[in-house]
Amino acid sequence: MGLVSFQKFIDKDEQLMLAYAKGDSAAFETLYRKHKDALYRFFLRQCGNQALAEELYQDVWLRVIKARDSYEQKAKFTTWLYRIAHNILIDHFRKPKTETDDENDAENIPDNAANDPEVILSGQEKIERFRVQLKNLPKDQLDVFLLKEEAGLSIEEIAFTVGESKEAVKSRLRYAVKKLRQSLKNEDITENVIGDV
Repeated sequence: MGLVSFQKFIDKDEQLMLAYAKGDSAAFETLYRKHKDALYRFFLRQCGNQALAEELYQDVWLRVIKARDSYEQKAKFTTWLYRIAHNILIDHFRKPKTETDDENDAENIPDNAANDPEVILSGQEKIERFRVQLKNLPKDQLDVFLLKEEAGLSIEEIAFTVGESKEAVKSRLRYAVKKLRQSLKNEDITENVIGDV
């Protein structure tokens, strides 16, 4: 891909947001469709609860809608979007946890449509082991890991999103990947889930 076409690709989200600010609702729909899956997975992996992930996810889009008139193209759209998501997560984790939060966790186990029970069990066990290891990461390492893997943000974009230096982000990312690899050392899931950093 040439530099000119790459620049057009980068600017498309920002142009869509600016168009939305001028009243183009189709531009918002395009942004929503493009980013909805990765953003939802980001929340789901952070909190492990489908209902809560959905609630936080909707909060982000509500803030995007409210901010449309004041949006300025100071950063890449995805960086701006995940900064909002990051701030919503911080606000959520600062709130005291209620009993109903724990009760909802058991109700939100996804169904698996595969027919082979052994495949289902094996896959679920691997995924569960990986989820457990993700939850065991310190919050700052989990944040940067998910922003890199789920959101696809660059080191610079993650640094802007979490308000840290690039070196701090690189260090947290290295530690996160090292811990995940060590804990899943003998599992083939590390090759499928964790890319090179």
